[in-house]
Amino acid sequence: MTQQIKNLRLRRTQTLLREALIALIEERGFEALTIGEITERAMVSRAAFYRNYQDKYNLVEQIFEEAMSALLNAVGDLGQEHPAEIWVKFFEHIAQYERLYRALLGRKGSLWFVRKMRASLAGLVKERGHLPHGPDASSRAVHTFSDEFVPDLVSTMFVEAITWWLEQGRPYTPREIATRCALLASALFKEASTWQ
Repeated sequence: MTQQIKNLRLRRTQTLLREALIALIEERGFEALTIGEITERAMVSRAAFYRNYQDKYNLVEQIFEEAMSALLNAVGDLGQEHPAEIWVKFFEHIAQYERLYRALLGRKGSLWFVRKMRASLAGLVKERGHLPHGPDASSRAVHTFSDEFVPDLVSTMFVEAITWWLEQGRPYTPREIATRCALLASALFKEASTWQ
């Protein structure tokens, strides 16, 4: 068997498992799922599952890591542009993977995933908060954080905004929801900058 055929089979197996995972989360909730149910729905063997993933958390983690990697690459391409553009890209990414995020962040989703997403976004907020931006960008840091409170609060706000946006059927475009969230985050940063 050629390497190309092996890669094709691997991608097919991963796609089937991911689709089964999302469908089952929507039906039953993440916590109740078993590997057997996922493999049965995907019509792949348990051995095929364990060749790719350690458990259901590892499956979700790999999906999340790929999605965050794609997002951070898109964000990285923006360079020093205004932060609102970063969040527009972010919400466009969420819209692209809407079913996955709605399943994982919704009522039947995974608290573990919510925590993981918050931590990743807090890291992004901390990293991007130290970059100059906007038309009059200088070399000084935009925001500095004495502790984790503000980045954690902003990341929680974004995760809740994503959840609300998806559950409401995306009533705003990615640009509109991103702009609203960025303005709220900016107001939070401005207030926090006055603290001693």
